Amino acid sequence: MDTEVYLWHTQSTTPKRSFKHLTPFDRGRIAALQEEGKTQTAIAEAIGCAKSTISRELKRGTVTQMKTGRATFEAYFPETGQLKYEENRQACGAKLKLDDAIGFIQYAETKILDDHWSPDAVCGSATFHEQFEGKRVCTKTLYNYIELGYIGVKNIDLPMKVRLNTKKRRIRVNKRVLGRSIEERPEAVEDRTEFGHWEIDTVIGKKSQDEALMTLTERKTRQEIIIRIDDKGSDSITKALELVRNKFDANFAQVFKTITSDNGSEFAELAASLEKDKTAVFFTHPYTSCERGKFMALSQIELFNTFASSTA
Repeated sequence: MDTEVYLWHTQSTTPKRSFKHLTPFDRGRIAALQEEGKTQTAIAEAIGCAKSTISRELKRGTVTQMKTGRATFEAYFPETGQLKYEENRQACGAKLKLDDAIGFIQYAETKILDDHWSPDAVCGSATFHEQFEGKRVCTKTLYNYIELGYIGVKNIDLPMKVRLNTKKRRIRVNKRVLGRSIEERPEAVEDRTEFGHWEIDTVIGKKSQDEALMTLTERKTRQEIIIRIDDKGSDSITKALELVRNKFDANFAQVFKTITSDNGSEFAELAASLEKDKTAVFFTHPYTSCERGKFMALSQIELFNTFASSTA
């Protein structure tokens, strides 16, 4: 059984690849072997390609040189062969059909600019009425010509295209939930009928990120407590709350029954810092700080500027 498998592999009828592109190293070997006087057959065997490949390469890379006294001679240069090879490779690929489809292109320009047709409508109409048979382009190609500026139509001439939203949809990674959800907040907080339910936020300075304020807003009375903090960090928030706690002392828990915050990183330690005071802390859903329902007579920037000017 092993012998049969061995024979089957050695007698495979799968054809081997009979061609390959010459590399710069191959062209250097061709030049060296030619200088040694090797025939094209011998060079082909050494390189591992067909004799016709060597013949074409020698024609491609051979140039006429001039000796002293205006005598000329021909010589193969591997650099010349490589340069012409690269130029030929750049010319490979599908050719533009602009010249062959010039009638259709002019028809498309008229319909798009004068009749306000879309490129898809132009191609569809021409196909339906069997116009420009064999000398028209598809919708995708027509759009490509417009994008590349090959014809007299521009993107601004396509009303639907300029209205398309080209931004990719960004999938947000949910922020870390810092504590109890706002969904657990009592109804009394929502109704604004009971005193002692606050909303906390921070305000960044207009000119400097180092200037910041921590604001506490009571939901029923709209009373504001504003404290300047060193920066928008969790440590600064903890220090500011300590000042508030010292001010209200034993009445802190009655004054601050609940505090609602967003999921900003500056409030990462909020729940832990108020745990001993039995103040319930609730957090909005990620990216929806508007759920706090905060109401302020002044905008945040106006509030900061007013506070800054009064303490200057």
